Amino acid sequence: MYCALQIHVVITRKLIVAIAIIAFSVTALTETIFRGGTIITVDDNFSIEEAMAISGNRILAVGDYDMVRQVTSIEANVIDLNGAVILPGFIDAHAHPMLAAVQDAAMDYVGVSRFRTTGEILAHLRKVAKETPAGDWIAARNYDPAVQDGPQAITFEELDAVSDKHPIFIQNASGHIAYANRLAFQIAGIPPDIENPTGSEFVRDEEGRLNGIVKNSLAIMNISSHVPGLNNADGAEALIKMTNTFAANGITTFGDLATGAFTGGPKDLLLMREAAESQRLAARLRAYAIVLGEYERAWDQLEFQPGWGDELVRLIGVKMAADGSNQGRTGLQREPYLGTDNLGLTYSTSQELVQTLLKYGERGFQLAVHGNGDQGIDNILDALEVIGESGVDLKNNRPRIEHCSILHDDQIERMKMLGVSASFLIGHVNYWGADFFDHILGPEKAQLLDRAGSLVRSGIRFSLHSDWTVTEPDILQMIETAVTRSTWKRPDFVLAPEEIISVESAIRAVTADAAWQLHSEHEIGSLEPGKFADLVILGQDPRKVRLDEISEIEVLQTWMNGKPTYLKSKNQQHQYPDLTNVHTNL
Repeated sequence: MYCALQIHVVITRKLIVAIAIIAFSVTALTETIFRGGTIITVDDNFSIEEAMAISGNRILAVGDYDMVRQVTSIEANVIDLNGAVILPGFIDAHAHPMLAAVQDAAMDYVGVSRFRTTGEILAHLRKVAKETPAGDWIAARNYDPAVQDGPQAITFEELDAVSDKHPIFIQNASGHIAYANRLAFQIAGIPPDIENPTGSEFVRDEEGRLNGIVKNSLAIMNISSHVPGLNNADGAEALIKMTNTFAANGITTFGDLATGAFTGGPKDLLLMREAAESQRLAARLRAYAIVLGEYERAWDQLEFQPGWGDELVRLIGVKMAADGSNQGRTGLQREPYLGTDNLGLTYSTSQELVQTLLKYGERGFQLAVHGNGDQGIDNILDALEVIGESGVDLKNNRPRIEHCSILHDDQIERMKMLGVSASFLIGHVNYWGADFFDHILGPEKAQLLDRAGSLVRSGIRFSLHSDWTVTEPDILQMIETAVTRSTWKRPDFVLAPEEIISVESAIRAVTADAAWQLHSEHEIGSLEPGKFADLVILGQDPRKVRLDEISEIEVLQTWMNGKPTYLKSKNQQHQYPDLTNVHTNL
């Protein structure tokens, strides 16, 4: 057991050591020291250190090696980083892991990294239909007409030509639009005169007939709920496998911003708990209950409270949506989309936002609202202002605007005044930036997309996220996009260069600031004594490579709770940290 004298000596020599060190017993907990590389702590000072010790699942000390060695036992494992770099475990603040885990297993990926055109997708689906027994569903995801050449949508006409013997369901990459053939509508029991659910739409052609396009979750679920692979899956097992994908990208925590979307309510949380109890979950979850329509009624049948769970799975907030997707032209705008009279869709009015968010804000739930278009964000800010005036402490609540895509200066000022933070889907810039500029919003309005630089200058904290499966959970690509603002379609085109941020700010947005946004800064987000030993080991320092090469940095290892959750296979390209005698739960 450590003595008080040892603790006093190392503190006076400026080694950063947990005051709670007395609680750590060297005889009971495995100790590991990392040395021989760069430790980027992402503390308040963005301190850079040369060594770090962990004890069990907690960080014990950070500082120079000699001082770290003084507070560890002689039996401690010592890992030579061989020049590698340690950062806090990455945090994807907004994803849909439970729903995405099942979609990933049950739906064919037809996104832009596989098919460049809609024609290629339809040809692929015709081939699938020939190999699939009649009557079986064909389901696909990540179709994106905004970047895949061809028509702006797939309708009955195209999908019935693929097959009239298989029900077909295709999800748009935005997650806010889907497409189906007539047989799928028939099986789902959707009549020609069906009424649109609140905030959703069954799209019709110029003659008023259904055309196979559906918008927003309540309409989409009419069809997706009949797809066997999406409803018969083992949710807990799919989630465990999905967190392994996250771990391979250095992610140790993510926010689930649609908890309840898989099972229609609280059972999602029970599946998350089941996954955690298996001791195979490779990332922490911070859950936000989706409270729209039937979802809200399902949650309200259970008297759930914020903070339910533990450090692995915890319910912290509720999620609503003000509008849809800008690339899908359903984000709610102040002015119409370029070359149209379309303003987008209102998913929840300001009055509806106030009514629901006030109920949960008064109960202590963090408030998160999806907003893409500038009018949608206006409606969110109007609602939050009323909620604040009604007595909800917004400063402590830390309300979030999800995606927060199109921001004007006046809105940034309101966000700062109200204490509202943003979580940017930075992939909007990478994947759709050129299309926003050329076809969707126009050159002037596209400059307002994902204004990270402006928020840095205004002192407003924000996170970056993947919205998985909308974009890949590739944190290093997200950092690269934030610091270059280059676009996938035109790599030499920089969208709104004044919104470029520093590498340090981008790192904070996927570590310390993301942890703060998830009300978890006391336990994760930086490498400081007493916090959980969640970390990622990279082959290179993101601050010291070319900005357009950050995404190429190798994730060598990921550790969560003091144990490796991902170890990259050794090869001849890099001398990997030595893990001899280090316990792994893989």
